[in-house]
Amino acid sequence: MIALLSPAKSLDFERSLPPLDVSKPYFSEEAHELAGSAAHLTQEDLARLMRISPRLAELNAERFRDFPELPERQALFAFTGDVYSGFDACSLHEEGIAFAQRHLRILSGLYGLLRPLDVIRPYRLEMGTRWAPGHKKLTDWWGDKIAALLREQLAEEGSNVVLNLASQEYFAAVKGRLDNARVIDVDFREPGPDGPRFVSFHAKRARGMMARWMCENHITDIEAMRGFDTDGYAFDKEGSEPDRWLFVRS
Repeated sequence: MIALLSPAKSLDFERSLPPLDVSKPYFSEEAHELAGSAAHLTQEDLARLMRISPRLAELNAERFRDFPELPERQALFAFTGDVYSGFDACSLHEEGIAFAQRHLRILSGLYGLLRPLDVIRPYRLEMGTRWAPGHKKLTDWWGDKIAALLREQLAEEGSNVVLNLASQEYFAAVKGRLDNARVIDVDFREPGPDGPRFVSFHAKRARGMMARWMCENHITDIEAMRGFDTDGYAFDKEGSEPDRWLFVRS
């Protein structure tokens, strides 16, 4: 089983970390190529494409311009935000991090597909961006590259099962391209007056918590993931389908 997460817009390259292993991103050359092309975009272009403020556009213009000289940090520890707050990598034991390196992948607009210990530089480039060198949108630029690598890794891992904890925007990079792999989508809900309801903040945190639970307990059997119970979540058998699972928090 390989679990997929989305990256985060927010980053932390300042916090002190214990000594950690590092790995090189599979698509490092592609990341530098994309960053180099994005460096030619103006701040106004970036503000429009990314729907961000002038201040953030200036920051990201500087990042693309200086990309080869920027500091590096392992992806799992560089991304912050709700998903990664739920995962809480800094408190996970070494064996759990090693398991994550084998069974967890992060989809990325700039880096394609990342292992947790792959080093990245600060960036912001969402998979849904309607820009790419020679193409109308980023998913077209990536084409089958990300999915082909994931198919190869699924074959090596042996289960041919994907636990999809990524957003629709990011999963679009591989959707329909994983051949005969079984893909399990997960829906996290909260109790509401009219039944279980979707709350984005809680769902994002739950995705990170589920990924951590898998790594912490070294889960390789997809059916065992139904036992996820962090923060009061429980598998809802009646509300689930064979490949779309519902978890509701009590």
